[in-house]
Amino acid sequence: MIRPVHFTFNEQTAINNSFQTTGFSQDAQTKALKEFDDFVELLRKNKVDVTVISDTTEPHTPDSIFPNNWISFHELGNVVLYPMFAENRRLERKPIVLETIRQKFLVNNIIDLTQHEKNNTYLEGTGSLVLDRDRRIAYACLSPRTDSALVEEFCSVMDYEPVIFEAKDSRGRSIYHTNVLMCVADKYVVVCLEAIPDQAQKNAVEAAIFSSGKKLLNINAQQMNQFAGNMLQIKNADGEPLLIMSSAAYQALAPEQVITLEAFNRIIHSPLDTIEINGGGSARCMMAEVFLEPKLPEQHGN
Repeated sequence: MIRPVHFTFNEQTAINNSFQTTGFSQDAQTKALKEFDDFVELLRKNKVDVTVISDTTEPHTPDSIFPNNWISFHELGNVVLYPMFAENRRLERKPIVLETIRQKFLVNNIIDLTQHEKNNTYLEGTGSLVLDRDRRIAYACLSPRTDSALVEEFCSVMDYEPVIFEAKDSRGRSIYHTNVLMCVADKYVVVCLEAIPDQAQKNAVEAAIFSSGKKLLNINAQQMNQFAGNMLQIKNADGEPLLIMSSAAYQALAPEQVITLEAFNRIIHSPLDTIEINGGGSARCMMAEVFLEPKLPEQHGN
């Protein structure tokens, strides 16, 4: 997780992120920093191993709090770097992040897709891709930030089966990232099916979920707009699965949905209002989950 130093409303991403709201950026850094620190403290209280890296003031990267869009970590020591739509978001690829990860985890291979920025084609990490790592399925809704050819390239390199579809908000605009409408956990999938207007594509998404053997929990568009799709299931140091979300997302869920989810795992939620309003992202976007092998004590520093 990246601790912000200059979080604010990003005009460059607002072009195609309808989840951002203008006019609420006053004291955004101060408020976002408190939300971030409280969130990290809550995770650590629940025995989650959180690697926090502080952002740098230069270059200015207002969205650095969302690292999952430019980097992802995988089994066998693989790290993937992604092409980003907004020019100021490309600056988030700061050496300190990968250097810190290398100190703590084994990194064997860097898969660099960033050259596609030259062709104005983009794939924004686990924002664009919602990965079922157990069943090797990559769900992706197309948008200016998610190119179908790059989804296919990722799947070819990383051995995933793509499920590509279009998703729209209530105004008919493309939803900018797949992870605001969908969350894949170990035994269930949360998804906003009404955001997929094409019936054949909707059927394909449902079929992929059912074929994976996971329970489908459908949320509506209003819940999606409160970031109820922007969740991430992680494991703490005891191996206990936890479902992480913002308090806004939690409050948007119906009581029966909470009961269903809590049958699978505990829910951990924290207020992220400033981050959600200005950044257009939520709890899941703030966490770049690590599947790398931890280094043994004698390997640290190598």
